Amino acid sequence: MARYIGPKTKVARSLGSPVYGYDKYYERKNYPPGMHGLSRRRRKPSEYRMQLLEKQKAKYTYGLKEAQFRRFYSIALSKGGITGENLMQLLESRLDNVVYRLGIAKTRPAARQLVSHKHIIVNDRVVNIPSYLVKPGDIIGVRERSKSLEIIQEAITGRVDKYSWLQWDQSNMAGTFLQYPVRTEIPENINEQLIVELYSK
Repeated sequence: MARYIGPKTKVARSLGSPVYGYDKYYERKNYPPGMHGLSRRRRKPSEYRMQLLEKQKAKYTYGLKEAQFRRFYSIALSKGGITGENLMQLLESRLDNVVYRLGIAKTRPAARQLVSHKHIIVNDRVVNIPSYLVKPGDIIGVRERSKSLEIIQEAITGRVDKYSWLQWDQSNMAGTFLQYPVRTEIPENINEQLIVELYSK
């Protein structure tokens, strides 16, 4: 399981994107970190740098290490079709991400922790692997004895239905993964084509 515990705002500033969600410090200083971050005259970034930045954005957004990310890319490549869209669909179908999208947790790290601590069930079975890939038709819910947890109750109280590929059942505190989302439905600001170009070299 990938777990980054360093300064998150610094990472967001270096990538030029709020990869950990809304961050008031990033909004205040949305320029590269360092003493010359605001004033430095920067050349036009190279093609390689742009590709690398997109990969790093995706890695930090979904909380993956390099080896994990490369494995997901290999799976996406082997599926046929549009590799970039396959990659995004795989990342979106990770269990920790689905728990976050359903609104059971307010952030992906919080969702990852809920999964790791065995608070989440898939098709009535406990699954504690954050990278578990959910399939269409799978039902993802909260374990019965965990439904009263304050962190879960707070998240669910403020949840809203945002995603067409997920269906939420409030009475059972469970959601159904209806289908893989098409790329236009995924809100993350990531240019997956640049990632494909990077790995294709």
